[in-house]
Amino acid sequence: MKTRAAILWGQGQDWSVEEIELDPPKTGEVLIKLVGSGLCHSDEHLRTGDLTVPADVAQALSIHQYPVIGGHEGAGEVVEVGPGVTSVKPGDHVALSFMPACGKCPSCNSGRTNLCDVGAFLGLGMQPTDFTARHHSGAGQDLQISCFLGTFGEYTVASEMSVIKIDDDIPLEKAAVVGCGVTTGWGSAVYAAGVKAGDTAVIVGTGGIGMNAVQGAAMMGAENVIAVETVDWKREKAREFGATHTAASIEEAVQLVGEITRGRLADKVVISVGVADADLIAPAMSMTAKGGRVVHTAVAPLAQTEVKLDLTELTFWQRELVGTVFGSANPRYDIPRLLALYKAGKLKLDELVTNEYKLDDINRGYDDMYNGTNIRGFLRY
Repeated sequence: MKTRAAILWGQGQDWSVEEIELDPPKTGEVLIKLVGSGLCHSDEHLRTGDLTVPADVAQALSIHQYPVIGGHEGAGEVVEVGPGVTSVKPGDHVALSFMPACGKCPSCNSGRTNLCDVGAFLGLGMQPTDFTARHHSGAGQDLQISCFLGTFGEYTVASEMSVIKIDDDIPLEKAAVVGCGVTTGWGSAVYAAGVKAGDTAVIVGTGGIGMNAVQGAAMMGAENVIAVETVDWKREKAREFGATHTAASIEEAVQLVGEITRGRLADKVVISVGVADADLIAPAMSMTAKGGRVVHTAVAPLAQTEVKLDLTELTFWQRELVGTVFGSANPRYDIPRLLALYKAGKLKLDELVTNEYKLDDINRGYDDMYNGTNIRGFLRY
């Protein structure tokens, strides 16, 4: 079938909206009509080169990252299923998870489906079922897809491993953003950081992930939730999501945390900035209490491999520095769970999407993200 999608043809180029050819689903795959897609910063890392594999490595591993259809926050209606698909049927409403869950690997069987072994192949851009393409350019060239999904298109074919049935009364545009940003942020505070009642939690960066870390920490009963954000209106918005205090810089936050805790410092710190900077680690650790934890959930450029860390304090203060993907959440359990919290009025999703765009306006949507006018932009098809 013919449909339209936003394609990135190379590093540094704009997204190009074009007609593409989409194959029908094969074994274990699902054809989905999408309502839209969240504009997550992670897809822009492909454009800026932060997540681009060096040319020599790509050649050695036969990796071709371009051209690629972006997008990994999507939801829609099942149109067709391939042989062997049992969890969904045509007409079902579904949310897409950027992390697949095969249900068979050691990580899945130990309850850590966010670390599913299939996720190791996300960067290959092909269907995880057989590592071939279903998406093709108008000229017939195979197209990669972001995170096995490619939600920057009106239709997509995805593996059943990434497709999660949801209740029909959930607005699909709300379900879309739960496929990455909401769950990653909320889980970073709730699961990865383990925020508890009475804690002091600091969230560094309040975009689509950080704002949900704020409301996750607040939902867990943190006494103090400090949102660190350079953009004025986002700091004010963070209070709507549960922040008790705000700071315009991490340096300001270090001083503020010391004051409000009388020197005990923060129990949990979540780093959720748009592009990770190694220089954030030291100050984040310095405002962490004895026995406290810093969670790093931001995406860093692949070339950034060195971090300054006070190893003496790491040992004698018993501090922890941990990473997390998808907020250490389990897609098939937590996506429906968070949508249930939304239905119950306990999770803010309506307030999260600040601007909507047509597919043709995708580049303007990302410009708005860089200009600080979006928490989460949304492409509506």
